[in-house]
Amino acid sequence: MDGRLRLLTTVGDDVTESEALRLGLQQAVAELSGLGGMTHHFIPDSALILVSVAGLPQALIRPWELLDVQDTTAPARAVRTGSAVCVPGESLADFYPGAGLAAVPIFAGDRVIGALTVLMGAKSEPTGEQWDFLKAVAVWTGKRMSQAPPLAQPSQHGQRSSHLWQALEEAKVGSWEWNLRTGEMFFDEAAMAISGLDPEEFVPHIESWVQIVHPDDLPGTLAEARRAIRERGVYDAEYRILRPDGTYGWTHARAAVVLDDEGEPARVVGMWWDSSAVGSTRDALSRTLRHMSDGFLSVSDDWRIAFVNLEAERILGSPEEELIGRVLWELPAVQQMPGLKDRYQKAAEASVPTGFDVWTSGTDRCFHLRVVPLPEGTTCYFTDVTESRKREAEEQAAERAAAERATRITELTAALAKAVTSRDVVDAVARRVLRPFGATGLLVQAVAGNRAHTVGAVGYRRPILDQLERLPLSEQTPVMETLLSGTPLFISSPEEYAARYSELASRPHEVGKRSWAFLPLTTSGRPYGVCVISFDHTRRLTAEERILLNAISGLVSQALERARLYDAEHNRAQELQRGLLPRELPSLPACTAAARYLPAGQSIEVGGDWYDMIPLSAGQVALVIGDVMGHGLSEAATMGQLRTAVQTLADLELPPEEILGHLNEVVGSLGEDSYATCLYALYDPATRVCSFACAGHPPPAVMHPDGTVLFPGLPSNPPLGVADPPFETVELTIPDGSLLVLFSDGLVESAARNIDDGLAQLAQLLRTARDTAQDTDLERLCDILTAGLLPAEHQTDDDAALLVGRLHALAADEVVSWPLPEDPKAAGLARAYVREQLSTWSLEDLATTTELLASELVGNVVRHAKGPVRLRLLRTDCLVCEVSDGSLTTPRIRRALETDESGRGLQLIAALSHRWGTRYTATGKCIWTEQSLLGAGGDAPAAW
Repeated sequence: MDGRLRLLTTVGDDVTESEALRLGLQQAVAELSGLGGMTHHFIPDSALILVSVAGLPQALIRPWELLDVQDTTAPARAVRTGSAVCVPGESLADFYPGAGLAAVPIFAGDRVIGALTVLMGAKSEPTGEQWDFLKAVAVWTGKRMSQAPPLAQPSQHGQRSSHLWQALEEAKVGSWEWNLRTGEMFFDEAAMAISGLDPEEFVPHIESWVQIVHPDDLPGTLAEARRAIRERGVYDAEYRILRPDGTYGWTHARAAVVLDDEGEPARVVGMWWDSSAVGSTRDALSRTLRHMSDGFLSVSDDWRIAFVNLEAERILGSPEEELIGRVLWELPAVQQMPGLKDRYQKAAEASVPTGFDVWTSGTDRCFHLRVVPLPEGTTCYFTDVTESRKREAEEQAAERAAAERATRITELTAALAKAVTSRDVVDAVARRVLRPFGATGLLVQAVAGNRAHTVGAVGYRRPILDQLERLPLSEQTPVMETLLSGTPLFISSPEEYAARYSELASRPHEVGKRSWAFLPLTTSGRPYGVCVISFDHTRRLTAEERILLNAISGLVSQALERARLYDAEHNRAQELQRGLLPRELPSLPACTAAARYLPAGQSIEVGGDWYDMIPLSAGQVALVIGDVMGHGLSEAATMGQLRTAVQTLADLELPPEEILGHLNEVVGSLGEDSYATCLYALYDPATRVCSFACAGHPPPAVMHPDGTVLFPGLPSNPPLGVADPPFETVELTIPDGSLLVLFSDGLVESAARNIDDGLAQLAQLLRTARDTAQDTDLERLCDILTAGLLPAEHQTDDDAALLVGRLHALAADEVVSWPLPEDPKAAGLARAYVREQLSTWSLEDLATTTELLASELVGNVVRHAKGPVRLRLLRTDCLVCEVSDGSLTTPRIRRALETDESGRGLQLIAALSHRWGTRYTATGKCIWTEQSLLGAGGDAPAAW
């Protein structure tokens, strides 16, 4: 060791400071058997600058060129503590596993001016003697650095801060100093040589440096300087400078910010070296990135922009010098991209490059970003994909529209397959064609002769439709032109319409449409109508849309032709149904009535529901309703037979239970598959008694004048055809003015409603109608009941029949009766009673005839029947004369011979009365006659 120290003492004063530093460093490395060494110069309150190296490659020393005095490296700790330190060389582990760093401070008097460091290799720490030698070398180095003459004369702003300039010159590293307060900038000779500046012409000011920096690199370099000053940290930048020959070369600068006594930045002092070898490659890459068509920027790990190219400047809306160093999220252009920050940060946290789209608010632009995570930040490529995304959106919209139209066509095909009536076809087209095409009107017309009949329309006012019905067709109309050509006709504007049809130029304004598609409807190659799809705005259909509408017209043609055939058959079926039902209900004193028949919604076959109202003797009336199970012509025929049978049996004045018994035989004779329900009600206005007989039918509803609604409990007999007579009759006394409602099960029962709920709803409707005085008009009441009990347009699977009658009782003074003895005197008494009562009723004109009728009827009873005998007169809309007895013998009229002394009584009765007949009672029979009151004295009763 002593020999090495003596060797160092022989170094003369003519040896430069840098050479002396290298010699001392080499001896220290050799003595400690180290792998290499370094000498750093300390800038007070700032950093350590590397000034000499021994035995270490360039790649290894780069991180040691500028050290923060506050970090944990061995040189920094030696300077801070002023003592020797030995620390593991963690940053050198990849090169020298197990290496350690031994460092001692270099003093100039009592002031630390640097550090001497030896890389120890596998040996972890020097011995005591080695520490002493290392410290002695540091003392020798400090003396040589303090004894070295200055390199340059003092400048106007003061003496240079150190004597390290010669060492830096020898190491091909220039130094520079920037006075932040005055703007002066000093370059040493090495720095001048690196930049190619002429010392005599160079103006030592910051602007001189700015003038030689490449314009593309200047914003980033200044931003880095501002950051270092702001953070009071290390400045590190690589940029291009202009050389005297007009070319640019790459340089690298590292510096530290020197603070004044108050802790404020005063100067920036650092090194500067030529990095053209590395910079040439970087320059080519930078030029490529700078001028590439996609935007590119580099962001540090604290989200500050480090590099932007020209396209990024354009997108972000600011020049490079305003972007470098700024936080990415603070840029206004970035803030107009909703969700960018969260998505960018998530992409930065990922380990693989990530791409996503962002839209800008306000400008409606779309950018595709590709974020690439790096160890010290991220890079981001972004491309304006607005047009491509719009094209993709348009293509997707077109595909969706095409798919939607295809779906609509499929739905339309299915709907048209289910469509039964022409109205169904029109509704299906309106729901599934108008909206996808943006249309507002649909008009389907069938041509007959020289006029077009409207089958169905949507979006047209009724006066316009009425006007179109009245207008004759001519060749100068779009409808006729479409029919004659058999091809679609498309008119895109009112002007085009007026140019084609000058005589109809006002039609678009009248109709309120501005463009049209006239589609021919054909069957077997022959046009029979036109489907018009119209728009309330000008519309030029594309070729694809026209082809699609033409295809739709073919589907509509086929469906509409089927529907027209159905409509014709359905109309004929309804005519048949109406022909089998009463065309008009009779107007009777005992009952005023109204009725409704509603066929099943989707069936062309007639149903078996029926109703009837039959006038009987003595003002009585029979109300009957029935339902033949099933639909079809056979069921309609059965219904017609039953209605005829009921009328015949009613005319025989049989009791209700016997009538149902005969009907049961009629239905049974039609076959095992024939069934029918029936409800027969017989109302006697003289007694206000209504007799009911039922076979499998719902009970009637009776509403009293006070609003009470009841459903008489009738025996639940099986339907006709399977019933087992005898049937039972239920009698019910009904107040005058009550409503009797008969109905079939189709009115109150359906798949969605049981019969109990239906009956309850019917009762509620009757009470509501009575409370609102809507029950006085029976026609109106029928509409209320059907509307409340049946769905819209009666789209059900069963027919519904409804018969509503208001019952009127006969006043007490309009009915008189007398018992008669069973002897010949009875006829005289009968004449006397008749004469007296007709005088009371002011019907003297009918007295003689009525006396004769009563005398004949009583005489027949006395001669051929048995008592008790009773005479009754009733004044209704006619005069009724009745004679009853206890016999069941039926009188039969016959033609008497000229030689017969008897047998002419019934002939006389038939000749004198309007009509006559016999009915059976619970105790026998009754023979009655009717005489018209027209022409007779007196008035008919007010109630009748």
